[in-house]
Amino acid sequence: MIVYVNDQKVEAADNTTLLQLLTQLNTPSKGIAIAINQEIIPSSNWGNHSLKGGEKILVIRATQGG
Repeated sequence: MIVYVNDQKVEAADNTTLLQLLTQLNTPSKGIAIAINQEIIPSSNWGNHSLKGGEKILVIRATQGG
């Protein structure tokens, strides 16, 4: 299936969870927030949140500075 991560097309296996997708993309799970179709997904749900084709996933990385 195809999903979009930060507007980039990504191919993932059917029934991939959000946590599996992060692993596939080599994205550390610390210091990030994730929204799917403009809805924040709590990190406690990443392991059981199955993705659907066409979803738009926004990964936001916390940064320091000011």
